[in-house]
Amino acid sequence: MTTLGMGMMRLPILEENNFKSIDYNQVNKMVDAYIDAGFNYFDTAYVYHEGIAEDVFKKCVVERYPRESFKIATKLPLFVITEESQLEPLFEEQLKNCGVDYFDYYMLHNVSGFTETAWKNVDLYSFVQRKKEEGFIKHVGLSTHGDAEFLEEILMEHPELEFVLLQINYLDWEDENIESRKCYEVAQKYGKQVMIMEPYKGGFLADIPKEAETLLKDYHPDKSIVSWAMRFVANLDACVVLTGASSIEQLEDNIREFKNADPLNDEEHELLEEVSKIINSNITVDCTKCRYCVDSCAEEIDIAKIFDLYNKHKMLDTDLWTQFGNAYLNYSKLEGVGIASDCIECEMCIEECPQQINIPEVLKDVAETFETQIYGFEN
Repeated sequence: MTTLGMGMMRLPILEENNFKSIDYNQVNKMVDAYIDAGFNYFDTAYVYHEGIAEDVFKKCVVERYPRESFKIATKLPLFVITEESQLEPLFEEQLKNCGVDYFDYYMLHNVSGFTETAWKNVDLYSFVQRKKEEGFIKHVGLSTHGDAEFLEEILMEHPELEFVLLQINYLDWEDENIESRKCYEVAQKYGKQVMIMEPYKGGFLADIPKEAETLLKDYHPDKSIVSWAMRFVANLDACVVLTGASSIEQLEDNIREFKNADPLNDEEHELLEEVSKIINSNITVDCTKCRYCVDSCAEEIDIAKIFDLYNKHKMLDTDLWTQFGNAYLNYSKLEGVGIASDCIECEMCIEECPQQINIPEVLKDVAETFETQIYGFEN
């Protein structure tokens, strides 16, 4: 039976652009609302919120609820691993960060071309399997943004893996780059449990083009736009659907939509295919705001934030001033942040991007749009 997981990747913060300024009071309320609704699966990672998300989980869940009342999933940070000697200290640090004696679910984080230095040169699989045998891990798996062929090779070579965490939503289902459906089918072929991330594509499916919104509202006037995205994933053969709410209101909406996620009929599936075509014709940057690129940026450019503003601006199909252009101007005045034109094209961000976006090239367009066309300011 599918459950709703509470992801700790996009938690509420108190200070704009400071992702360590966690609003602990609101997170506590979110945890309470989530558990009161009958759910208990939390997903975090070593790198989330600039390295403090595991500690947030400890403070807001472990220190407030008995261990048997929740399940915790976290991930081995392949991004930082270059040699085997790092594994044991990292794992012990994660146990301490989370405040637990064992992990219910532990996965290799983003096994793909972006992390091949780790999984090609270090025997990660033997390490996590040994930790499972020692009782520190209950279930071993991986998360990946790789394609279906890549995933099949891994599952063939490593039958000990029990589950996979995949990016699945109706927009990515037939996407030729992400291959959500094909990856889902590969996991089923090898009998692996499927966990779903990005059901709303980083919030993108909550704010779709007006033409697409009209199609959905004409068919179901009383259903919210996000309900369609939740209904799509909640009725797949998966054990967990993760949502990364950034406020108590978003979380409560997610809980309500999950509990009311009746199956889609054939006509509704066809309608979502039409909606996907409309979105794809309007979307400029396929960014899910995971923020991996931000952590690697030497110029401290909040790439995820300005790509979000850029996408929304472009959807309006105008070169004139917009609220998103104004938001970019406000962002540019913050202390300690880089703007699009600060990019030095080191390409470190490209290596970190699960969506395979050529970030430096897009940043040139962002700079041209917001910095030259609209405001004409020079860096």
